[in-house]
Amino acid sequence: MLLFRIAAKSLLNRRTSVVLTIISIAVSVALLLGVEKVRDQAKQSFANTISGTDLIVGARSGSVQLLLYSVFRIGDASNNITWQSYQDIAGHSRVAWTIPISLGDSHRGYRVVGTNTDYFKHYKYGRKQPLVFTEGQQFSALHDVVLGAEVAAKLGYQMGDELVVAHGTGNASFAKHEDQPFKVSGILAPTGTPVDRALYVSLEAIEAIHVDWQSGTYLPGSGGTEPLEARDLQPQAITAIMVGLKSKVATFQLQRAVNNYRKEPLLAILPGVALQELWGMLNVAENAMLVISACVVFSGLFGMLTVLLSGLNERRREMAILRSVGARPAHIYCLLVMETCLLTVLGILLGTGLLFLALAAGLNFLETEFGLYLQLTWLSLHELGLLGIIFIAGLCTGLIPGYRAYRYSLADGMTIRI
Repeated sequence: MLLFRIAAKSLLNRRTSVVLTIISIAVSVALLLGVEKVRDQAKQSFANTISGTDLIVGARSGSVQLLLYSVFRIGDASNNITWQSYQDIAGHSRVAWTIPISLGDSHRGYRVVGTNTDYFKHYKYGRKQPLVFTEGQQFSALHDVVLGAEVAAKLGYQMGDELVVAHGTGNASFAKHEDQPFKVSGILAPTGTPVDRALYVSLEAIEAIHVDWQSGTYLPGSGGTEPLEARDLQPQAITAIMVGLKSKVATFQLQRAVNNYRKEPLLAILPGVALQELWGMLNVAENAMLVISACVVFSGLFGMLTVLLSGLNERRREMAILRSVGARPAHIYCLLVMETCLLTVLGILLGTGLLFLALAAGLNFLETEFGLYLQLTWLSLHELGLLGIIFIAGLCTGLIPGYRAYRYSLADGMTIRI
């Protein structure tokens, strides 16, 4: 305890350099924990994007590609699925429900998803959480549209507003379905998944807005003059199918049956397996973030070492006085190590506090501006382990100035040249 009090008073006597050192370590710790929290919660959010869906069926391509365009709305399908194939799969004895998905249009950079009301009934995310409406309800009229939470927030839409869907998936499009505007009938609650970044209309609406379109070109009257209400708007093809089974035991059996489907080349994937495969492809970026954070922590500890070593020469008389009143070389050694431990602990505590304050203040900003849905949770065992490693690294850093102080003799300290 005596050495602890001496170390604390010594640090207070050098408060300016000590505060700067603590801040340097705190920033490093906050950055490391922040990166780790973002990585961990992003991984959890990634894995929770879709839940309760047993299979995703699309045109034969790669499993990751199918997952990207059907769930994350990234990229485009290599081909479509005929409506007959969809009906064959939906009518299978082991299938409990299906969600047809039709992609290809957009609105101001956000994807428009053609589907049916089963999407709002059966789509789950997280721990099998259902979709919830904050306002309105699912589409019922032909030109109703349901908005994801981010679409409504970013574009400022409210219930009853009208919008025009663009042909194609680019951020800017000169081909728009201006003759058939949609009306907002519902807004979904935030989910932290790609559901928030899409607009949802009926499959019949997708067919209706393309009645007078031929080969990507709008030709008024080319689809006939019959009113839309009197037309058969059943789609000829869709992009993908989400499938829920009556029994998990039948998953691999149906997957094999779909992959061997004779009428057209199809691919059925397990969402969980495809998600793990996709996340594995991102390991390089994940590891790069951790390496950069570790380098920042190393620079903070190196800065502490620099401050201690640069001030050690000025403290040689202090060490000599301590020796003269009975302190042994081992006591001097322990004193320097204890100072570094105090600096490291204070830096860890301050850095952890800064992280929680930053998260508490910036959660909404991160959600609205960057789409990062983070939660204010306690430190995990892994994060506590990282803090333990930082403490041990700080302790090891203190061994170097401690060893140098250990070697200073009483005469060296009392006769130092000024």
